[in-house]
Amino acid sequence: MELAHSLLLNEEALAQITEAKRPVFIFEWLRFLDKVLVAANKTDVKEKQKKLVEQLTGLISSSPGPPTRKLLAKNLAALYSIGDTFTVFQTLDKCNDIIKSKDDTAAYLPTKLAAVACVGAFYEKMGRMLGSSFPETVNNLLKSLKSAESQGRSEILMSLQKVLNGLGGAAASCHRDIYKNARSLLTDRSMAVRCAVAKCLLELQNEAVFMWTAELENVATLCFKALENSNYGVRVAVSKLLGTVMATALIPKQATVMRQNVKRATLEEVLELMATGFLRGGSGFLKSGGEMLKVGGSVNREVRVGVTQAYVVFVTTLGGQWLERNFATFLSHVLDLVSHPRATQTHVEAVYSRRCVSFILRATVGSLLGEKAQIAAAKDICQAIGKQMKAVEAVVNDANSENKSGAADVAASQHVMVCALQELGSLVQSLNATASPLIQEPSIGLLETVTSVLLHPSMAARLAAAWCLRCVAVALPFQLTPFLDRCAERLNNLKTSPEAVSGYSFAMAALLGGVHQCPLGIPHAKGKMVVSIAEDLLRTAAQNSRLSLQRTQAGWLLLGALMTLGFHFFFFFFFRYHLPKMLLLWRNVFPRSLKELEAEKARGDSFTWQVTLEGRAGALCAMRSFVAHCPELLTEDVIRKLMTPIECAMTMMSHIPSVIKAHGAHLKASAAMVRLRLYDILALLPPKTYEVQSSIHRVFILCGILQLQPNSASGSGALEHDPSSIYLRIPAGEAVPGPLPLGVSVIDASVALFGVVFPHVSYKHRLQMLDHFAECVKQAKGVRQQAVQLNIFTAVLSALKGLAENKSTLGPEEVRKSALTLVMGALDNPNPILRCAAGEALGRMAQVVGEASFIARMAQYSFDKLKSARDVVSRTGHSLALGCLHRYVGGIGSGQHLKTSVSILLALAQDGTSPEVQTWSLHSLALIVDSSGPMYRGYVEPTLSLVLTLLLTVPPSHTEVHQCLGRCLGAIITTVGPELQGNGATISTIRSSCLVGCAITQDHSDSLVQAAAISCLQQLHMFAPRHVNLSSLVPSLCVHLCSSHLLLRRAAVACLRQLAQREAAEVCEYAMSLAKNAGDKENCGINVNPFAPGAGSRRDAHSRHQGVNITETGLEGVLFGMLDRETDRKLCSDIHDTLGHMLSSLAVENLSHWLMLCKDVLAASSDMSTAAPVGGGKDEESEKKDEMDDDTMFTTLGEEDKSKPSVAPRWATRVFAADCLCRVIMLCENANKAHFDLALARSARLKNPKNDFLVLHLSDLIRMAFMAATDHSNQLRMAGLQALEDIIKKFASVPEPEFPGHVILEQYQANVGAALRPAFSQDTPSDITAKACQVCSAWIGSGVVSDLNDLRRVHNLLVSSLDKVQAGKGSSSQLYRESATTMEKLAVLKAWAEVYVVAMKIKKEAETKPKRVLKSTEEDEDDFGTVDELPPDSLITLVQPELPALSRLWLAALKDYALLTLPAEFATQLPPDGGAFYTPETIDTARLHYRNSWAPILHAVALWLNSTGFNASESTEETAAAMPNSQKRATSVTLNQAPGTPPSTKSLLDINKDRMHLILGVSIQFLCSPRPEEPVEHVTSCLQALHTLLDSPCARIHIAEDQVLVFHLVLHRLLLTWDPPSVQLLVTGVVQQIVRAAQDYLQEKRNTLNEDDSEEKENPLALGEGGESGGLVPGKSLVFAAMELLMFILVRHMPHLSSKVPDSPSHVAAKSHLSEESARLVAATVTILSDLPSLCSSAGCMTVLPTILFLITRVLKETAIKSADNQVPPPVSAALQGIKTIVTLPTVRTDETQKQWTGLIRSTLASILEYSQPASKPILDEVSILTAIALFLWSASTEIIGVQCLQNGCMNRFKSALNSCDPWVQAKCYQLLLSVFQHTNRALSTPYIHSLAPIMVEKLKAVERSRPNNNLELLAVKEGIKVLETLVALGEEQNRVQLLALLVPTLISYLLNENAFASASTASKDLHEFALQNLMHIGPLYPHAFKTVMGAAPELKTRLETAVRASQASKAKAAARQPPPTVHSTPTIKLKTSFF
Repeated sequence: MELAHSLLLNEEALAQITEAKRPVFIFEWLRFLDKVLVAANKTDVKEKQKKLVEQLTGLISSSPGPPTRKLLAKNLAALYSIGDTFTVFQTLDKCNDIIKSKDDTAAYLPTKLAAVACVGAFYEKMGRMLGSSFPETVNNLLKSLKSAESQGRSEILMSLQKVLNGLGGAAASCHRDIYKNARSLLTDRSMAVRCAVAKCLLELQNEAVFMWTAELENVATLCFKALENSNYGVRVAVSKLLGTVMATALIPKQATVMRQNVKRATLEEVLELMATGFLRGGSGFLKSGGEMLKVGGSVNREVRVGVTQAYVVFVTTLGGQWLERNFATFLSHVLDLVSHPRATQTHVEAVYSRRCVSFILRATVGSLLGEKAQIAAAKDICQAIGKQMKAVEAVVNDANSENKSGAADVAASQHVMVCALQELGSLVQSLNATASPLIQEPSIGLLETVTSVLLHPSMAARLAAAWCLRCVAVALPFQLTPFLDRCAERLNNLKTSPEAVSGYSFAMAALLGGVHQCPLGIPHAKGKMVVSIAEDLLRTAAQNSRLSLQRTQAGWLLLGALMTLGFHFFFFFFFRYHLPKMLLLWRNVFPRSLKELEAEKARGDSFTWQVTLEGRAGALCAMRSFVAHCPELLTEDVIRKLMTPIECAMTMMSHIPSVIKAHGAHLKASAAMVRLRLYDILALLPPKTYEVQSSIHRVFILCGILQLQPNSASGSGALEHDPSSIYLRIPAGEAVPGPLPLGVSVIDASVALFGVVFPHVSYKHRLQMLDHFAECVKQAKGVRQQAVQLNIFTAVLSALKGLAENKSTLGPEEVRKSALTLVMGALDNPNPILRCAAGEALGRMAQVVGEASFIARMAQYSFDKLKSARDVVSRTGHSLALGCLHRYVGGIGSGQHLKTSVSILLALAQDGTSPEVQTWSLHSLALIVDSSGPMYRGYVEPTLSLVLTLLLTVPPSHTEVHQCLGRCLGAIITTVGPELQGNGATISTIRSSCLVGCAITQDHSDSLVQAAAISCLQQLHMFAPRHVNLSSLVPSLCVHLCSSHLLLRRAAVACLRQLAQREAAEVCEYAMSLAKNAGDKENCGINVNPFAPGAGSRRDAHSRHQGVNITETGLEGVLFGMLDRETDRKLCSDIHDTLGHMLSSLAVENLSHWLMLCKDVLAASSDMSTAAPVGGGKDEESEKKDEMDDDTMFTTLGEEDKSKPSVAPRWATRVFAADCLCRVIMLCENANKAHFDLALARSARLKNPKNDFLVLHLSDLIRMAFMAATDHSNQLRMAGLQALEDIIKKFASVPEPEFPGHVILEQYQANVGAALRPAFSQDTPSDITAKACQVCSAWIGSGVVSDLNDLRRVHNLLVSSLDKVQAGKGSSSQLYRESATTMEKLAVLKAWAEVYVVAMKIKKEAETKPKRVLKSTEEDEDDFGTVDELPPDSLITLVQPELPALSRLWLAALKDYALLTLPAEFATQLPPDGGAFYTPETIDTARLHYRNSWAPILHAVALWLNSTGFNASESTEETAAAMPNSQKRATSVTLNQAPGTPPSTKSLLDINKDRMHLILGVSIQFLCSPRPEEPVEHVTSCLQALHTLLDSPCARIHIAEDQVLVFHLVLHRLLLTWDPPSVQLLVTGVVQQIVRAAQDYLQEKRNTLNEDDSEEKENPLALGEGGESGGLVPGKSLVFAAMELLMFILVRHMPHLSSKVPDSPSHVAAKSHLSEESARLVAATVTILSDLPSLCSSAGCMTVLPTILFLITRVLKETAIKSADNQVPPPVSAALQGIKTIVTLPTVRTDETQKQWTGLIRSTLASILEYSQPASKPILDEVSILTAIALFLWSASTEIIGVQCLQNGCMNRFKSALNSCDPWVQAKCYQLLLSVFQHTNRALSTPYIHSLAPIMVEKLKAVERSRPNNNLELLAVKEGIKVLETLVALGEEQNRVQLLALLVPTLISYLLNENAFASASTASKDLHEFALQNLMHIGPLYPHAFKTVMGAAPELKTRLETAVRASQASKAKAAARQPPPTVHSTPTIKLKTSFF
């Protein structure tokens, strides 16, 4: 293939390859040429042009296949347009000669077609350059058109289309000829020719004015005729032609019209013409279109569908604005269509016409109009309905005058009503909450109008009105409850009108069915109301025979609808009173026994039987609804009770025929309904429940299958066929439910049931059934036989599928035989559907039988048949059978037959004479390839070469063959799979063959083939992404996005979704390249289909070159736009995913672009106007302008439209945009800190202007969130509030660099307030208010706002909602279910709790900070001098006034939560009438809301109790007075009293105890088993609450010892399951509190003991854990539990501590530095450890101390590692503190334990010394170790650590520190020595002084030679001098002179002489000053000794004097700064303050 990639055809290579491969090679070369010519250098092309032209023209006569000729023509034309055009006329003549040739053989045909294609391409590309020769060419083409066969005809017509396109108006002279010749071919036999004619005429009408003036009616008639017996392709093409011609006739597009002064058609004329086609088809009509023709017979369906599509094209071409202006006219016309008697001759036809009209309305109104215009359209529809209804009422009221025509009007009006109401419903539902103006404007009266139709005489209209109401209620849930109430009220008032009973019950049922789409539901009472209405209707049904039927139906319908509310709704009162009642009702409808059943046969007349049957059908329907929607309630017992009426119904069915015989055939429908309901419910129940009656089953399933009418049910679904569908869930993808006619539904249901039952039936019965089936087929004749067979096959397939799913077998030989006979007979049936069914059945049978011999037998039978048979029917049937066998048995089961199957199918696929055989065999081949998987690998090459050959030769008109080829190609790609990445020769060949195959299919004209090509490329991209060329694939996908074919759009988006996952950036780039090229006509000959919904309003002939409307917003913009037009769920979800992938990979890089996109979409919220201005002047003018140049004859209108989107973004798209916004914020959070830091962002922006950060777009973010949060649409408000909350949380702490102390969000206070305010209005749904409360608390708690007044605005919103909460349960009128109120109230309490928690935190921080004086600002003073800073307690002042109420409500909510979390077995203990905030019915949903909000509330209650010190007892009377009655009960519950008890029974202590238990209980219960999906905030809140609680001394008293232990166990569990360090830190905090509580408790006990003066005084020190013996009992001991827990934390963060981790080198190496959080944790742990001994008795201490000391020293060893900045890590300081705590323990030193204690302390010190040996690794931080040693020396007594060996160790450590080269260590060492030397116990300090002082003196003396260079070294010297001075002070008087003789010379040696002083470093100067000051200080202190020393050394004296003089002189010069005696410029560790 690589050899084909050259500019000239490589003829040598071509000669060398086999004949079969040549066409592929040539095609590959042409593909390469096509890409390269555009990009090549013109001169290169011109050099080789001659040779190229020769090669290309040579190919014309080599009989090329269809794809080759297309490319060949394209390349030749391109070559001439790029190179020289000298020889173009020669080539053209050559082509014309070939076309003229008389050779009509099949072999010459491809050459002729290639010539025709070339001619077309020349004219299309070069147009007028060939102007002079065109008349001859056109005549030539038209001549050959007459004699050509179908392929030739379509090719010639396509060429003519291109000629017309290229020449434009210049070809006017030939227009009539072309029209005359083409016209007759519109009704050609071949469908492909019809399509080609339609396209040709479409091109012609651009310029040929006569087509839409004089010839308009003829064109219309031709189109109607062309639609007869047409296929889908023809309908699309012809409807496009018809619609466009009509639109042009109405509003002509060319300027030529203005010149010729042509009479324009009026809208009425045009619509009348179209209507003729709709009503009368192509049978001809009178010119006037007046009198009705008296010809019977209905219009052909294809014509009606075609005209329907033409209407849509017509409106789409005229555009959205036109529709907006003319909607009323258009609507009345379309509705007249459906009221015309010709459209509604039979019921099925009427339903079909309704579907057509609904389609026209949906396709135009639904996609062309923006939201504003849609609302206007809805008003028009309302008026139309009102008008119709008035007419109907007039007829109904005028009943006495026997008005025949009136009755007909009423009948016709029902269809109008159905169409209008369905469109209205769909409109409102698609508008969702944006439709609220429709309901709220009284002038429109939408609700009145729709409800009036509920009284329409026709059931269809009533059902449509009910459906419409359901749509309105789903769109605007706040209307649901009022609707229900209104309907119930009217139903009661109009009980006596049959229409009212029926209509209002339909409406109520529909509304109940819609509840599941409204998340907030309806109040519970409504359910009870409906039950009582239904019971009432059923009870009174018998009272009035005129109403019996309606009341019965209505009653059961309501009960069935009620069931759809599902289990949760009923659970509460279903079991108590409802279910038994229902079961009773069901039982009573049916006779109790067989005897009664027999007896009733003899009674009754036809009317009572009808009522009875309807009643039974209704009861069964309600049962079905119950079984389907409340599966949780189906216990064994309930099913048993249900089976009684069901069995009875089954028995009754066998009596029905005799009843019908007796009372007349009109009972058939009711009987069929009963049967349908019975089948439905049996199919839902598990088969084991009725296995016993299987014999009965056989009988009546037969009944079902035998009443078979051949009935085509497609398109005839309508609500009136089954009223129960009004409340069922709609199947996905349908807008309005359309149940099929009863006859069809019964058969469908029986087939489904047959499949369910068959696997459970005995073999005997199976055999009987199958034989019976065979008999039925024999008996039936003609058309009926086909229908019977179809139904039987469906049943058999259903049964086999059931067997396969149940993994059971078919049965013994005779059953198989019977089944086989049935199936094999149909494989040769002329009906293709039956052949398919038979093939499927055979495959499934083989799967169920599962024996190799059976499979072999089947396969062999088909092989033999295929080898011998020559007829198409048996070839197709048996080839499919092979495919199905392989498919269902799988590759392994059928492997041995693979070779034969493949070879036979490959042979069949080459049968060019019969496309049908090719299609079936290729389809089977695809099935085999798919199912064989890797086993097929050996056959890939031959299959691929066949596929390629066929693709290159089969005419494009055989689209089915091409579709199957596409399928095979896809299957092969999947089979080869990831191997496709390889580079081997065979793989490369396979891959390039696949790519060529994809290229050919991509270029096919059929949308299904193109979709297959896309999915093949998608597979290829998955397996071999490098080999798929995105630069050509992506633009072609973008073109498909505008296709009118849903399949293509789906395929394109699915492919883009996959590409965007990996290569989003490339995809967007290539899509943009399409936009860049769009202006260039050369690159963009893409024909945009104006049939695409919303594809701009007017397209001219020339604006066709726009291609896709990709503008600067890129592919993303196009996808966002598609979201507004598309209604297909799968497609929309793929678009969402694609945009999601793009967003994830590109948004952070390209922030501005994505934010702009979202902003543009969301901006529609604020104006919600249609995209284009309304008003007629503009375009009329522009059309009248005469354009100068002929060639650019399009008006500016086309340009205008390009720039504007067709509709403003709809609400669903805006919601998606708001979600995108939140995702962008989240993505930025994970990307770069600068996104949330203004200063950083600005500096980065300065460095590189391309950098973009989120924080720079903050105002846009706020604006978008604001727009969304204040929209009409509730979903959008939710999304907006969510975005706002995200923004607040992420940006709250971002400082404003220009105003220090302020944050960046402050300037947006007003926006936030304004966005939140609407959410608190009275009519806002609870979920939005709940969300808004969350945002409020986030805003108030974020600390952004510093001014109390500003804060008040948002705070007031919360206050108002708090009032609502306090209003109690039953106050407001309920619109939603009770749990919605629960949700709202809890959200308010949660928000307050969060605010209170933050307020307390701020207050606490303020109290711990030192007070600072508040500066009052001078300017902008308010009356009461505002202060820039918030006073620390201001937030609390806002909360304080509400606290009394809040605390009470919080406690009540916690109490509810505690009760709701009880396990199920305690359900009986729950209060019978619910809690403070939930009702018993909504317990399950309420649980969720409590689960979301309890944690902050718990924290707040703990804080409140802590802050009040538990002194808040509320007298119950006050509480009660403060609340309305409804809440009194709740309060009494809160305070733990039975409602009847006298109030003052409880002391404050008891109340507090209860509160404590409540809080502890809730916490412990939660912490015991937090679910993994719980947010970590709940865990932290809970732990903080515990911590707070244990903070207060009162609480600690309450927690007795036993409870403390529980805590530990719980916390230990928590640590095991929750990892975040933040949680662990909190846990340690709580443990510390618990230990403190225990310490307090112990201390108190000890104190009481000490006060106790009794004789036998227990030793207070033996108190505590361990007692006298010292044993700790696990499970009882707090200390043990705490140690377990702490050990766990330590080992988690420092695995080396565990003795289980061996000290192997690998472990040692892995030591990592502790993170900051871990370090804090370890420190906290160590602190607690050191507190534990204080809880033990002295004996207990001895038990725990070894462990504790071991851990502490190990932590010290692990963490005391030297750091660069000499910081002491928290664990080290904790360990040192711990050592101090333990060494100074008071309780320990009893006589018994003294020895043990001494040993312990000694070994601890020894360990520390051992760890710190100089050779040990890692190098420990000497300072920490020395500090530890000093601690021991300081705290422990000499006798313990005065041991020689320890003493030597300590001294050595000090010595090495003194000799350390690190000045910091020296300094610290001096400080510590100072403390040791000063020790009061001289016995301890003396040895150290003796040993270490000499070294010190040496060190200090040496300083003179190496003066300090920096502050650290200086510090060391100073500290050393301090020690010396101390020694001087400690020494006795007699030794003082010797000591001073050491000190003074050293100091003097530090002084500098004047010359040296000037040049010395700062440190050196400082030392000089320091020495001088010290000397001045020492002199006066020890005058005598000082003099002695000075006298002894005169040189010292002079030196000192010079220094003093110099110093005084410099002071005199300037009031110089005197350095203080000690310089704190260096960091000094403050250890000594904390330890000594």
